[in-house]
Amino acid sequence: MRKIDIEEVKEYIRNTSNSTKIYIGADSERYKKNGVWFADYTVAIVIHIDGNHGCKVFGTVDTERDYDQKKNRPRTRLMNEVYRASQMYLELAEAIGDRHAEVHLDISCDVMNGSSCVMNEAIGYVKGMCNITPKLKPDAFSASYTADRLKDILSAAA
Repeated sequence: MRKIDIEEVKEYIRNTSNSTKIYIGADSERYKKNGVWFADYTVAIVIHIDGNHGCKVFGTVDTERDYDQKKNRPRTRLMNEVYRASQMYLELAEAIGDRHAEVHLDISCDVMNGSSCVMNEAIGYVKGMCNITPKLKPDAFSASYTADRLKDILSAAA
């Protein structure tokens, strides 16, 4: 749907100070089209300039077929969000350098919420791949808010 210019993001990060903070989050939305389930995956990169001077947001939206069988336990779709956020972190790691960076996941710790079904494996995946502990709801603003809103903005601009 809408692709990101990763080199542009890296260059932007490199031109910021070491006090800049980077937040990477992913979210998805499931929908049915012609009787088939799909999901739009949005990855948002929030670059908080100097940690206190506003931010620049980059993002991408991809559409894929959704194979989850249980709507209330969307394991496959949620782990696809985790994979995408982790991959983006890894692609940007060299440019991030010593800057503060976080991976945000749109996953709840509350077992009453369906997204908690992947909590442990999602945390383990990000720790193993990125060597950082991800933030989960309600502390995962770049996933829960930025990526969620960004999808609407990017879709409207397309």
